[in-house]
Amino acid sequence: MEIMSTAEKLTTAEELLRLPRGEFRYELIEGELLMMTPAGSEHGAIGMDLGMFLAQYVRKHALGRVFCAETGFKISQNPDTVLAPDVAFVCQSRLEEIGLPKSFFPEAPALAVEVASPGDTIEEVDTKIRRWLTAGTQLAWVVNPSGRTVTIYRALDDIQVLTEKDTLTGDSVVPGFECKVAELFAGLS
Repeated sequence: MEIMSTAEKLTTAEELLRLPRGEFRYELIEGELLMMTPAGSEHGAIGMDLGMFLAQYVRKHALGRVFCAETGFKISQNPDTVLAPDVAFVCQSRLEEIGLPKSFFPEAPALAVEVASPGDTIEEVDTKIRRWLTAGTQLAWVVNPSGRTVTIYRALDDIQVLTEKDTLTGDSVVPGFECKVAELFAGLS
């Protein structure tokens, strides 16, 4: 994912929400507007498959809601930070308390999933995961298509790497959810 700064002044989450939609996605990091290039097809297919597996399970068990990559989560303010994971889960109790706002969700999701793109550096992915966990995300997954692995972050010092022979679980965040890691990479060359 190539990130380019598009603004010198601090931008608010409200200003980000009013930007015209076009060929680029934006995130807001401490008031700095960042333009992101569209994801490749492999990235999108993996994100969609994982989102579909997760959403079907969450809906069947009435656990909350799963969100796609276009959904922004406002994880800090003054200056504002709005991130959009590739897949996110918010538990039912938070939805009952907050509702489903038309604007950005006002806090971090319980689960944030990032699918690594070929251009992502380790530092970029690490920084994003640190932001999620610091903001209150309880579980983060980084799906790495090139290595065919999923890295699970329960905390900054509780990290586990799964391979295609392993099964990804939702831990206590999405209780009972399971998906074979190999299923995420099915059909890839």
